[in-house]
Amino acid sequence: MTLDLGSIRRGFPALADGRAYLDGAAGTQTPASVIEAIADAYRRGLSNTDGFFPASHHSGELVGACRQAVADLVGGVPEGVVMGPNMTTLTYKFSSLLARGWTPGDEIVISQLEHDGNFRPWVQAAARAGVVVRVAKVDLESGELPVAQYQELVGSRTRLVAVSAASNVLGTRPDVGAICAVAHREGALTYVDGVHATPHFPIDVKELGADFYVTSAYKWCGPHLGSLIAAPELLEGLRPDKLVPASDRVPDRFQTGTPPFADYAGVVAAVDHVAGLAGPTPGTRRERVLLGMAAVEEQESRLFRVLLEGLDEIEGVTVHGRARRRTPTAYFTVKGWSPDQVADRLAQDGVNVWSGDNYAYEISQALGLGSAGAVRAGLVHYNDHSDVDRVLAAVSAL
Repeated sequence: MTLDLGSIRRGFPALADGRAYLDGAAGTQTPASVIEAIADAYRRGLSNTDGFFPASHHSGELVGACRQAVADLVGGVPEGVVMGPNMTTLTYKFSSLLARGWTPGDEIVISQLEHDGNFRPWVQAAARAGVVVRVAKVDLESGELPVAQYQELVGSRTRLVAVSAASNVLGTRPDVGAICAVAHREGALTYVDGVHATPHFPIDVKELGADFYVTSAYKWCGPHLGSLIAAPELLEGLRPDKLVPASDRVPDRFQTGTPPFADYAGVVAAVDHVAGLAGPTPGTRRERVLLGMAAVEEQESRLFRVLLEGLDEIEGVTVHGRARRRTPTAYFTVKGWSPDQVADRLAQDGVNVWSGDNYAYEISQALGLGSAGAVRAGLVHYNDHSDVDRVLAAVSAL
């Protein structure tokens, strides 16, 4: 199935500025449908939930619709969707919460591949609890995260395994299902960072074996919100600190304060956008999401091959990471230029890319790139061949 890129691109007002947006790995642009959904939510009137008047009813409907939309996106159930400001905040909350059940001598396993949001919160929680931290290493030449090492790293004292479904810099897609299977054989929980994975290929949290799966809507064309997805029965066993009058229901008990109801409307519209990418097809929203994301994966893979081959042909360019399964994310350096200099020059040429470690601190250090990192050019579903041509031309000019 082929995406109608012309129609898709016309739906994104920001793309009208004529720039090549290859910065999607840090956050996508927003389609008009999402912008309008948020504005319409405000126009209709909003209030806190559980009141007796229409604005309160409207807010309650948005809460339920948002959770259902996220569940449809990743294959969860709405009763297991916890909303929060972003993935990092949710991970800090749940790392502290899960650590309450850890005792000195217990172990957790995290990976060198992680965004720091799925690394540092666990390290810090482990330090407070006296828990041993074991780190799965990346093969630096290929960028792969070998599964075999988990047989040695995970044992009877392992309480949690945290792993990314896709690296936000190298693009590596580890065999998360196999890693989670190793963890579950030893009775450990699994926490999967799906922030970079969710925009690029179909996700099914059950198939992955993720006990907890986190994603951020602004990476798939929604507003700046994060989501954690888990089985409701797993959430029932966790007791977060909360205000006495606040609901004790799952998943409400994990969400403190008044939520951004209008942004919830934006999340629903963003999932509907994804579900519509395959065109006017029959089926449930979940079925249409899977079709749309399969088309996205196919389109992005074709375009990414052009980008990679083009970078390989430019003298002085080194692409870091060559994993067999990866997202369309290129992390590269240019001889004689710092990453910041490259990003600055490309910005002057109308090409948006990122530079630095992009919070993938551990792998950037391991690769010898330090905090300067590299240049990151990432494709998303609204990028076309002209965007790739422009970044290649701009890098060649250096």
